[in-house]
Amino acid sequence: MQAEQGLEANLISINGVTIADPNEVLDDATLRQRAYAELLRQQAMQAGLLAGDDLPATDGVQSEAASTAIEALLEQALDVPEPSEQACRRHHGAHQATYTTGERVNLRHILFAVTPGVDLNALRKQAEATLLNVRCHDGKSVADAFANAARSLSNCPSGANGGQLGWLVSGDCAPEFAKEIFGSKDVGVLPRLVHSRFGLHVVEVLGRQAGQAQAFESVQGAVRMALKQQSFVTALRQYLSLLTGKADIVGINLEAAQTPLLQ
Repeated sequence: MQAEQGLEANLISINGVTIADPNEVLDDATLRQRAYAELLRQQAMQAGLLAGDDLPATDGVQSEAASTAIEALLEQALDVPEPSEQACRRHHGAHQATYTTGERVNLRHILFAVTPGVDLNALRKQAEATLLNVRCHDGKSVADAFANAARSLSNCPSGANGGQLGWLVSGDCAPEFAKEIFGSKDVGVLPRLVHSRFGLHVVEVLGRQAGQAQAFESVQGAVRMALKQQSFVTALRQYLSLLTGKADIVGINLEAAQTPLLQ
């Protein structure tokens, strides 16, 4: 069972095992990652894949033996079927943008960086207010408004140049950023903030150049791997939910499965 308490990181435990050093200050995502890793380490031990004297990781870095055992555990526990050719063709047809090469976009942005200790609520409000402000202009005035906002507010070095990033291909960007930008055909100031590992972005697409769509046969391997990864993630989430439901978890709220999801 789980105790939903707002405890300090050093008081969070999984079946009695503390997962953080007393002096660490960690965000929720890191704490969850550590909690799930400890659940898997303990399960690997119960399955006889890891020696009982393996020490838990209080700094987030597990032993090499634990990492190897967890890989073996997941290999045994997760059902990740090979996708059929029909499923691969459907996926390819529905995600043409993903399998297009050479597409380029001309961008500028205003970055509101997420840094340790930043007030995320205040940062979001500032980013949303800036987005609204630049969208209230048109023509030359939007160019001036965007450039001025980038120079005064952006946490990216490009701010000194009005936020200009120039012509980019998908590989030039963080994957989550590229997914937002190359996953649509919008031109102009995008109507919502773009999220990335760096923070929140106000983005204007100044131009697009179409790429070349790749035939299914030339990207079949990549399509198959993408579908297998999706299946792996789904199966892993289900397995972690099962483990969570059986564990004694203190100090962090992990979603537990109410019914078995894996047979």
